[in-house]
Amino acid sequence: RWQKVLYERQPFPDNYVDQRFLEELRKNVHARQYRYQAVVFQSGAVVQQLCSVCVFVLTWWYMDAGMLSPQGLFGAALVSSLLGYVLFDAVDGGAGRWASGRTRWADLKSTLVFAAFTYGFSPVLKTLTESISTDTIYAMSALMLLGHLIFFDYGANAAIVSSTLSLNMAIFASVCLASRLPRALHAFVMVTFAMQIFALWPMLQKKLKARTPRCYVGVTVLFALAALAGLATVSSVGAVLFASLLLAISCLCPYCLIRLQLLKDNIHGPWDEAEIKEDLSRFLM
Repeated sequence: RWQKVLYERQPFPDNYVDQRFLEELRKNVHARQYRYQAVVFQSGAVVQQLCSVCVFVLTWWYMDAGMLSPQGLFGAALVSSLLGYVLFDAVDGGAGRWASGRTRWADLKSTLVFAAFTYGFSPVLKTLTESISTDTIYAMSALMLLGHLIFFDYGANAAIVSSTLSLNMAIFASVCLASRLPRALHAFVMVTFAMQIFALWPMLQKKLKARTPRCYVGVTVLFALAALAGLATVSSVGAVLFASLLLAISCLCPYCLIRLQLLKDNIHGPWDEAEIKEDLSRFLM
């Protein structure tokens, strides 16, 4: 009788298997079953980040066209930051702050230091890229914002995810675009706004997503509508295309993912690579 061993000589060829070999066949052992509502909910992170980039570019366009003053943007961003700061603590009752041990005074000092340094270096930011052509600046900014979207932490455990790289690319794009604004004050407000929308806003998103899912869905929908409304004032065609992109990401892509799960046919059996499950740490002493 044939035995599935290599340490004994048997009167069978090396590639011989009997009928029992396929009895251990298993299909789709590690396949995950997704629900459409859950996938749509998780796609909200991608939708919000796309809208963040859209709002940032629209804000820069309004300032460059003279339709938005830096004082108005700074005031609106300051009020929004204060409301978000209060909401961030109110969502979990301050439990996250107590766990991290960070005080409000420390947050205030960090904010003042950042604002002071950014304001002091705003003339440098304004003249930093004078020797670079405007077309190159626009191309670099578009590339950096695309990289920001690619490397952003959407909640997936993947090697490509890098929150630090994503944030640095977004700030680099903001510095490039701010250098094309009329005055140093515009550059200061633009970089500050970029830090708010690319660093602070995602933190509030994650807190709302973990603590109050319904509120998170509502904020996502309102934010997407605001981005579409702002884009419609610049280009109606762009607004239609952007709305189609958001609908495809939030509705069509989850449907395709679930349908493709039905086509999975991964097989597992005795031909898989051997896995050593015994604890061998005692041999390393």
